[in-house]
Amino acid sequence: SSGINAEWPLRPGNDALALRYNFGIKDAARKCVCGSDNSINHSLICKRGGYVSLRHNSLRDVIAELLETAGCKDVTTEPLLIPVNGRELPAGANKADGARLDVSARSVWNPLERAFLDVRVFHAQAPSNKALGSPTTMYNSHERQKKNLYNKRIVEVEHGTFTPIVLSTTGGMGREANKFFKKLADKLSRKSGQRYSEAMTFIRKRVRFDLLRTTVIALRGERGLKSSSAVKIAELDINLEPVL
Repeated sequence: SSGINAEWPLRPGNDALALRYNFGIKDAARKCVCGSDNSINHSLICKRGGYVSLRHNSLRDVIAELLETAGCKDVTTEPLLIPVNGRELPAGANKADGARLDVSARSVWNPLERAFLDVRVFHAQAPSNKALGSPTTMYNSHERQKKNLYNKRIVEVEHGTFTPIVLSTTGGMGREANKFFKKLADKLSRKSGQRYSEAMTFIRKRVRFDLLRTTVIALRGERGLKSSSAVKIAELDINLEPVL
């Protein structure tokens, strides 16, 4: 498994198979706490419980780990961008002070040059994505949105490069992400002495297994509110009497 521990407990393993072959999820709740009918598609887009963010953040951290493994320098998650300070940027660009991207590193594309990456994981069956039509159109649309927000700012203010890393919940990826992972495989191959094909296989497995893991977690994740009737233990007056 190229160093990846793919041994899962029985139920998550069965859920993963159900996802792969489009079976129903056994014993899943019929209603989500948000009030919508529950389904695989709803579980992967519902914002309750933070599972959409979990999927994004986990992939961000995997990418940072892979960059370090491949020998890139100054790998940082959530790097703070330099303020624009009135510089003219295209309409739609993110000009906010305090803006951050997901990952930055040096020597990704060119020696010592700083590269910035921003991750998006989308679910193709979400209504906003289905309206776009083909998967290729979906990937291109999400990449274009990211570039409109950040590309000009990164080039002109940070003097670096910007790459949108767009993947779907099924493990597919956009053109820019595919180009990035190929570059990463080349760097990893040169550093480790592995064949390029072995390095590429390792990276694809690492990324797709992480996506599958966080996707399966979202299927049965707790989205409910904590009981408001529960009394905090610090507020209890506990009088213990010795048993005679």
